Amino acid sequence: MSTSHLLYLFPFLLLACFFVYWAGARTAYARRVPTAKGDPTAHDWHFFVPCRDEEAVIATTVTRLRSDFPTARVWVVDDASEDLTASIVARLADRDPAVRLVSRRLPDARTGKGAALNAAYAALGAELHGADRDRVVVCVVDADGQVSPEALDRVSGPDGFADPETGGVQIGVRMRNTDDPRPLPHRGRLANAYARLLIRVQDMEFATSNSGMQLLRRRTGSVGLGGNGQFTRLTALDRIAAAEGGRPWQHDALLEDYELGLQMRLTGHRVTHVHDTWVTQEALPHTRRFLAQRTRWAQGNIQCVRMAGRIVSSRHYRLSGVLEALYTFFQPLAHLVTLLLTVVMVAALVMDDGTTLATWPLALLLAAASLVPFLLWGPVYRRDFAPGRSRFTGLLWGLALWLYAYHLFVVCTRACLRILRGRTGWAKTRRNAEKAGIGPVAIES
Repeated sequence: MSTSHLLYLFPFLLLACFFVYWAGARTAYARRVPTAKGDPTAHDWHFFVPCRDEEAVIATTVTRLRSDFPTARVWVVDDASEDLTASIVARLADRDPAVRLVSRRLPDARTGKGAALNAAYAALGAELHGADRDRVVVCVVDADGQVSPEALDRVSGPDGFADPETGGVQIGVRMRNTDDPRPLPHRGRLANAYARLLIRVQDMEFATSNSGMQLLRRRTGSVGLGGNGQFTRLTALDRIAAAEGGRPWQHDALLEDYELGLQMRLTGHRVTHVHDTWVTQEALPHTRRFLAQRTRWAQGNIQCVRMAGRIVSSRHYRLSGVLEALYTFFQPLAHLVTLLLTVVMVAALVMDDGTTLATWPLALLLAAASLVPFLLWGPVYRRDFAPGRSRFTGLLWGLALWLYAYHLFVVCTRACLRILRGRTGWAKTRRNAEKAGIGPVAIES
């Protein structure tokens, strides 16, 4: 078989891997069972909220956390904000001793979310004064996050921290602005229709395909922690910190949350996913902000390749977990290779001399086959999360999810270009409540 034929077959090999992964995720999602509740009073709860220029949302987030979880403490890390974030939190802390402000100052600040979380970890450790650290559970919440009121009941159950081997629990993530009729209030009808669809497919992504992926990872022992709704046992963080110079979260990681989960598994702790409670956040209706966010995620994924050797050789990862982790690590690179091969294939077809005409059916087959998994998530999402909508709408949502997935080629390309240019700083994407068109889309350290 010639090299050119091997190149043409490579996208089909990637598609086959995707089908196997999708089938596993879909089966795990279909067979999920309710999570048993536990006793939240068996643990001491601390919320870490890293902030950088979050005056638009931080007061609502802190107030809601204190209202829904009155026995918990809230640690807000102000990462040298240039707006009123620090003063807003300081006023809340003056009125409520369970709210703590951790202030970071330049030049030590703005070195990444991991560094901000490590500052909160150090501040918490300084206050505990010999308390039972095994009882303490830390939850990381985005500045616009809203945690389900029953979340502590679920994560403290037998599937969560009631199991002494559990070091981390990731709950589901949902988008709470799916029913916003005008996400872009100063734009026209067409722009708002597009924004509503972009919001909807982000919710679909997290509620169905990402949830199925995490449920599959429960079976393979490779659940990933996320930056929002991430629960960790303090003693598990202590164990990682002891091996990492006192810092459980990596300072130079763009996906410090996912890398923390990897570190936790490597130290022998169990990491799991609780699917039937979640944290909500606002989906991004702006394409530029969305692409900035996903480019950071893709670049962070590529950074995780540096941990591949440790995972392959670890006794705490079984073979299925190793394969799942490697598949996740190399996804951005696989998308980039697929994009390059697609360009080569199209060029060959355009300049066809009659010898490559037979590849047209293969290209069409590839496109048709890639549609099916996404299309099937649409009716599932409609059934579970929007039962009031028609079945036809569910199919249209599935089609939209397929088109939406092509953003991966854009962000993976951008991520690789950033790496080649030596750009590894952390980019903070603006919130929806912040005015568009003023200043950069993201502020990068």
